[in-house]
Amino acid sequence: MDLEFGGKKREPDIRRLFDMQEVILDQAWLKTAENFELYYMYRDLFLSRSDADRLRDQGIRYDITIIPPHMLGCEYIKTAGHYHPNIPGGSITYPEIYEVLEGEALYLCQKTDLSDVVVVNAAAGDKVLVPPDYGHITINRSNKTLKMANFVARDFSSLYYPIKEKAGGAYFFTKDGWIKNERCPEAVELRRAEAPSAAQLRRLGLTKGREMYPLIKEKGILEFLTHPEKHLDQFEGMI
Repeated sequence: MDLEFGGKKREPDIRRLFDMQEVILDQAWLKTAENFELYYMYRDLFLSRSDADRLRDQGIRYDITIIPPHMLGCEYIKTAGHYHPNIPGGSITYPEIYEVLEGEALYLCQKTDLSDVVVVNAAAGDKVLVPPDYGHITINRSNKTLKMANFVARDFSSLYYPIKEKAGGAYFFTKDGWIKNERCPEAVELRRAEAPSAAQLRRLGLTKGREMYPLIKEKGILEFLTHPEKHLDQFEGMI
């Protein structure tokens, strides 16, 4: 699935079913399933060469992910899920900001020790912050294609192992609702939240009805992604 961005066709990294077979709830279904394409990740996008320079200078990356609707047996289609590493010399991890461009999303966010697990419901135009020290999984719960964008610091690699080790997130979203992962007995009860309000987003310099991409031209606005230790108060109450 190609994406046109900045007047050019962009080729995605493709996540296939067998790439994340360890985190699928319905293992009986998986045994007879084909290795089909689940979702498409278009990384490090920019509209112009000057935009590419701005992104590099700020140490951030702009990505788009497209997740068509599908069921993984009894479970709604989702991303593999990952955590972020600690910032250099620090004790907190990098945050990430998502924006739903089309469709609907559930963002399952969980602390490393599973002392907080929250699902954030988001629709087109909403933005969702994954704060420091949370891992996250995106779920397409609808019958429409989910298209979402994200900004994230560019100089680290995501950590997939912690979620793979537990055979998935703390909870699975299925046709019968939420099911707790038996491999996560220490997880607290699932908390539910809506996407941040316009007032909450203003604390991060974001506008609810405005796409995020142009923020790369406003120097310093997205510093919370690369230097979260300077912006801890802005993250309070975001999920």
